[in-house]
Amino acid sequence: MIRLSKSCISQKDKLAVKRILDTEFLGMGPETKKFESKLEKFFGRKVICTANGTSALQIALQSLGYKNGTEVLVPSITYLASYQAITAAGYRPISCDINLNSGNICLESINKNYSKKTKIIMPVHFVGDPVGLKKIYSFARKNKLRVIEDAAHAFGSNLGNKKIGSFGDISCFSFDGIKNITSAEGGAIVSNDEEIIKKARDLRTLGIIGDSINRYQKKRTWSFQVKEQGWRYHMSDLNAALGISQFERFSKISKKRQSLAKKYDNCLREIKEIKIFKRNYNQIVPHIYPVILKNPESRKEIMEFLKEKEIETGIHYYPNHLLSYFKKSIRNKLPNAEKIFPSLLTLPLHPDLSIKDVKYICLNIRKFYKK
Repeated sequence: MIRLSKSCISQKDKLAVKRILDTEFLGMGPETKKFESKLEKFFGRKVICTANGTSALQIALQSLGYKNGTEVLVPSITYLASYQAITAAGYRPISCDINLNSGNICLESINKNYSKKTKIIMPVHFVGDPVGLKKIYSFARKNKLRVIEDAAHAFGSNLGNKKIGSFGDISCFSFDGIKNITSAEGGAIVSNDEEIIKKARDLRTLGIIGDSINRYQKKRTWSFQVKEQGWRYHMSDLNAALGISQFERFSKISKKRQSLAKKYDNCLREIKEIKIFKRNYNQIVPHIYPVILKNPESRKEIMEFLKEKEIETGIHYYPNHLLSYFKKSIRNKLPNAEKIFPSLLTLPLHPDLSIKDVKYICLNIRKFYKK
């Protein structure tokens, strides 16, 4: 089976994890600090590593210190984690529509859904593409809003000549098993806002003030103070070791993802039943590769056909405003989100995939439509 996505682990990765296992110290310690330091050099900004991408978003949101019920504008087409992080922080997600050409949050919808209770915009870089981000920051500055970028898909992507995470307000990344680099489970908050970083550092260790400093040195804090609700959301050295190993070969990983996406573009461009997203894969490191089927009714059948050919496919993502728990997140109609969802189909993309695999996948897509 050609898998939709997978963890791509090298022998070096395995040895890095074994080295930490051999120390018999698996919690947050010097390896986590080392990973943060490498990421700080990469982004040119402060970094706090967390247990996963969702916790990074939640802690970043909480660190802003707004009152419960504060509204966060977020695209409906995103993974559920974006919404759950907002409500976990005590805020209210307000679903916004997306741009059909990119899948990213639509500025017109941001304008429509903005209210006096809005304090935060959470753009999601769908696939890894930050297109439209400059206009979002312009709107945020004009209305004195904070921006937390859900950059779970976008590790290594660029906007112009700047890395995502190296500029702007706050960026949050995910390092789960199938992301652009993985630490098995993990996340990161990146910002130059010293207050946010300071607060996030404590919130991830149950709110214990200064506990991270001791943990970096394999020490425990026995006498401590806590001033607000915290969470057990710190990264472990076991995760950090894998993250460092993956990070050190990210140049190779990113080029492979880009080359696979470019090959898909070339192979699928002539299939009239499919629309591909126009993206610059010299700038973007793609996490997933979705396409738009011009006939939504063919989706179930093509997924079954490809499965018979041992090709796994997926769908990214079900609109969050249609979920029962988040039905109150909708303030205005979201026609683009509801139009695009039935047509989305995600094809396999991961570093262990080969160009030959991509050709085989595209050949079978052609066969399906000829049939």
